[in-house]
Amino acid sequence: MATVTGRQYDAIVIGAGHNGLTAAAFLARAGRRVIVLEQREVIGGLAAREEFHDGFRSPGALHETALFDSFVIEQLGLARHGLTLAESPQSVFVPHHDGPGLLIHHDPEKARAEIAAHSARDADRYGEYRTFIARVQPFIRRLLCRIPPDVAAPGWTSSLALASTGLALRRLGRRDMMEILRIGPMCVADWLNEWFETSALKCALAAPALDGSNAGPWSPGTNAMLLRHEALANHAARGGPGAIVAALEGACRGLGVELRTGAAVHRIDVERSAATGVTLAGGETISATHVAASCDPRRTFLDLLERRHVPDGLDRRIGHLRANGAAARINLALSGPLRFACRPELVVERARIADSFDDMERAFDPIKYHRAAPSPILDVFVPSIGDPTLAPDGHHVVSLLAHSAPRELEGGWTDDARAAFADRALDRLAAHAPDVRALIVARQVLTPADLEARYGVAGGHLHHVEHGLDQMIARPDPACARYATPIAGLYLCGSGSHPGGGITGLPGRLAAAAMLKS
Repeated sequence: MATVTGRQYDAIVIGAGHNGLTAAAFLARAGRRVIVLEQREVIGGLAAREEFHDGFRSPGALHETALFDSFVIEQLGLARHGLTLAESPQSVFVPHHDGPGLLIHHDPEKARAEIAAHSARDADRYGEYRTFIARVQPFIRRLLCRIPPDVAAPGWTSSLALASTGLALRRLGRRDMMEILRIGPMCVADWLNEWFETSALKCALAAPALDGSNAGPWSPGTNAMLLRHEALANHAARGGPGAIVAALEGACRGLGVELRTGAAVHRIDVERSAATGVTLAGGETISATHVAASCDPRRTFLDLLERRHVPDGLDRRIGHLRANGAAARINLALSGPLRFACRPELVVERARIADSFDDMERAFDPIKYHRAAPSPILDVFVPSIGDPTLAPDGHHVVSLLAHSAPRELEGGWTDDARAAFADRALDRLAAHAPDVRALIVARQVLTPADLEARYGVAGGHLHHVEHGLDQMIARPDPACARYATPIAGLYLCGSGSHPGGGITGLPGRLAAAAMLKS
């Protein structure tokens, strides 16, 4: 027999990932009574710190914190809850077999000597590149950091919003305006080839546009994802993703948000085409006037709602979203520091291992045929440098994002297949850091299938929904691109909504704003 909670809430947030916590905090800050329901025993979702070996904790399945919205930090007072930012944007190292590698600073003057050792022309061009990004950043952030306009709505409000966006584009000036229109649909390889000649520099800049996605550097539209990353990137959080989650938890509790773990939602309850609350897996029902789902859109519409409540056609469109993961997360417990042979004295927190655009494309090609990359492209993060509490004294944690690993692997992700892919990724790492195998105490391998099982994200996609240009324009579907869904009182607030995935807090913040307007 179902039990019913005695307290009435204004809002239920499904999922305690960083977006769910952000949405809950903004709602509570506006005076709403909010409860967050998390099916797992830990909060943080894909950004949760978790022990994977005795004394070693991973930073989370997502590890890029430089995209987290500064408005969220300021408005929720996250500094009061322990969040601090690095003094300067994080540098990235690209190791070489036959040279000192390339350490790329965000600041062109700090990067000049490193880049000039490979190409004097590129050292100058890098400054010009950063200047261009700085000019167009305000316009791109305007698109990303606001609730999307309702292009189908009649009346002056939507027309003014569209006109305002058009005016902001015009203010860039004719040259930059035409350049934005030209480069958005391009592949990232073509655009960066226009700028630079050094492969290591181009690969390092292109990698964030491809992280976690079913795309290679020659895939159309990937340049828009590079612009998205460059526009949002700022200073990384000290302590990594776990520090953001801890600060958001502190803000939520300070604002009176109720956080419940081990509370799996079985169903979103609907009466007369309006959400009225949820029913948990154990039969308990919780009522609220609003429900915000930070889980992925497929789980929300196809698993948590009875089909009779989903409008005709929407279930089909949601079911056809491209949302299968393309990367594996590999966590390594090391007995000592990670050192690259080409620069053994350098303490490296972030590195990217890819030799050329062709190398990156060859790693992507097999995924189209349900096979894993024979030589994965690696995004390397050593979180224990910034957060020593993740490992015992003198030890380290290394987190690898390895491309490409399809969700639907030919033959399935058996133990042997999982181990074979991890071995190939380690071969790639060991080619530049030959001592790493001798330092490994333990390893954890999470394929897209494992990510789906562990975190409940359909397809094991780190962004919930693929970052294809077509799936960013009205994300995840025109019927719910502004967070509100056709079901009254039900909102989306996760990475499957505008402006996409990664640790930004923007879907949560903007969804809360949309809810507060209703």
